[in-house]
Amino acid sequence: MGRGSQQTEPGEPDSGKTKGVYTWEEVQRHSSKNDKWLVIDRKVYNITQWAKRHPGGFRVISHYAGEDATEAFTAFHPDSKFVQKFLKPLLLGELAATEPSQDQDKNAAIVQDFETLRAQVEKKGLLRSQPLFFFLHLGHILLLEAIAWFILSTWGTGWILTLLCSVLLATAQSQAGWLQHDFGHLSVFKRSRWNHAVHKFVIGHLKGASANWWNHRHFQHHAKPNIVTKDPDINTLDTFVLGQTLPVESFKKNNIYDSLIGTILVFFFLSVGPPLLIPVFYNFNIMYTMISRRYWVDLAWSMTYYLRYFSCYIPLYGVFGSLALFFFVRFLESHWFVWVTQMNHIPMDIDHEKHKDWLTMQLQSTCNIEQSFFNDWFSGHLNFQIEHHLFPTMPRHNYHLVAPQVRELCEKHGIPYQVKTLWRGFADIVTSLKSSGDLWLDAYLHK
Repeated sequence: MGRGSQQTEPGEPDSGKTKGVYTWEEVQRHSSKNDKWLVIDRKVYNITQWAKRHPGGFRVISHYAGEDATEAFTAFHPDSKFVQKFLKPLLLGELAATEPSQDQDKNAAIVQDFETLRAQVEKKGLLRSQPLFFFLHLGHILLLEAIAWFILSTWGTGWILTLLCSVLLATAQSQAGWLQHDFGHLSVFKRSRWNHAVHKFVIGHLKGASANWWNHRHFQHHAKPNIVTKDPDINTLDTFVLGQTLPVESFKKNNIYDSLIGTILVFFFLSVGPPLLIPVFYNFNIMYTMISRRYWVDLAWSMTYYLRYFSCYIPLYGVFGSLALFFFVRFLESHWFVWVTQMNHIPMDIDHEKHKDWLTMQLQSTCNIEQSFFNDWFSGHLNFQIEHHLFPTMPRHNYHLVAPQVRELCEKHGIPYQVKTLWRGFADIVTSLKSSGDLWLDAYLHK
């Protein structure tokens, strides 16, 4: 250790002592479970204890242990001045003057150019939202749910009307999913607490899910997209084999039985789409997570959804009928959710940590779908996945305004900026899964 090694107790901030000067090599040594440092704007912080109390969850901040977290910190915190008061007690020192600002394989020129772009985005006010846009969106969700119930209560519960109302309810659920995503990313109001409050209402009362559960998983995905062991969206427990790397590694470390079960499940997924068990597992996982972590506020909000739903539909269908309707709506919604969310990521690079700069990392793992009024509405503007990942707190109605500048920056540095049609995006999911399956089969045949 060099001049900076003045700590006596791992995991405790060096408060009250002379601040140290550190090298990247020293910082990178502190990346274990019980000893975590990271760098923000050349300042070195000990986050070992703070990670346990981090509002976004301990995993998302721990993924940057031993690394430069400047770009991620800037992307996730709209009010950096407010967050500074939490960082101050964690400060250990700074990087030595001879050390570069970027660590490992990050491109300094790309980092600087993206920082300039972000400054331009802030100056143009593209990080400021139009709340009316989101409340009109909320209005159309509530209207869809009201129309569905009104049709059934007025004209009966025949098969045709039930199918029609199932589509209306599934549409409302999907659109509520995109709306809770907006509030979860703090992209609607200036004050974070207002975003959090409405987020709990939308995801809790309109969808019956947990805001904290969603936050703790989703921000990991944004921090390290498509990175093995860090992005929970690709953590399929070796059941589904994704990308070019996981199929071979999964086969090597698991027995044939596990891999065979995984292959059967992948085949089933490709044959019938998201299975009926998805909504069952989804809701059980939410409930288990909330109870185990004592997220009683989230639990209360989610219970209001189920109370409202069953009080509306048990009088019309009875207990078993309303349950059948519930699971059928979830089945329809799960199709919508899975295909839209995965068309931007599954066909892209899925691999272990490569320590790339923010722009390169996000572009390697995301792609866009062509803009149109339908595509924007259908995907909740996640057809602009590149811009969303680069600026996660940007309100979605501004993605199209920054897209040309992002494309220009990518062209300057030779970074592929992919834009597909909606159908090409869907087809690429199947193609990429088949490619992953072929890699697994090849590893099996040549074991």
